Amino acid sequence: MKSVLELREAKRRGRKIAMLTCYDSTSAAIVADAGVDLILVGDSVAMTMHGHDNTLAADVDLMALHIAAVDRGLRQSHASSARPLIVGDLPFLAHRLGRDHLMAAAARLMRAGAQILKLEGVDGSEDDIRYLVESGVPVMGHIGLTPQSVHALGGWRVQGRDAQAADALRRQARALQECGVSALVLECVPAPLASEISASLEIPTIGIGAGAGCDGQVLVFQDVLGLQTHFKPKFVRRYLEGAEILRTALRRYVDDVRHEKFPAAEESFDIALSTPEANA
Repeated sequence: MKSVLELREAKRRGRKIAMLTCYDSTSAAIVADAGVDLILVGDSVAMTMHGHDNTLAADVDLMALHIAAVDRGLRQSHASSARPLIVGDLPFLAHRLGRDHLMAAAARLMRAGAQILKLEGVDGSEDDIRYLVESGVPVMGHIGLTPQSVHALGGWRVQGRDAQAADALRRQARALQECGVSALVLECVPAPLASEISASLEIPTIGIGAGAGCDGQVLVFQDVLGLQTHFKPKFVRRYLEGAEILRTALRRYVDDVRHEKFPAAEESFDIALSTPEANA
């Protein structure tokens, strides 16, 4: 996907949008080569890469660090002609601490390499979202289960299950579109409601735990590859049992070292052949 403008075009054509989280340069190059449309450098990095229980520990410095790493990784990929767009999360309270703070955070993340900024919620932030969009910052909305509000929501719960909550999500989706966002994440929303909201909007929706009626899907890199074995939400599909594959490989390495099978002659340097430029 070459530009943000292609998001609406994808929806118009009925082409589903594939988004995946990513937080480091090595993984970014691999993800890009796989052909995803969008890479989300999410504040989930606080959990997946730094071991926190929720996303609240992520701040602007942490997000900028990981966005820049992903940007460098994309430059190393083989998919330069179809480079994914980088979506960067605005972290906890970044859009609630005043407009000056918001714009400084936005500038920092965009300069780090993000092409789109994602923020959670809309109520009370409409003017600031419009200001971001009018300032030339593409914005992705996020409603439903918003992890930054996990304490207010009472935990990791599906949202919009009763009539009042469903109406609130419909209203929030319309409000975000009116604010000028380029796309909208629907997280942990009943599939029929997510499908209805998607059909009612001109902007594409990207679901996570929101059924197949959304215009695209997003999952966490570690979940897709089975790297997190202690946590598997209902909406996750594992495409690899990565943790066990890695354990097996690393056990082989440990065994080879202890039994003096590694390094072998072909992995060692001879005095007569070694040079200062050898890659050690």
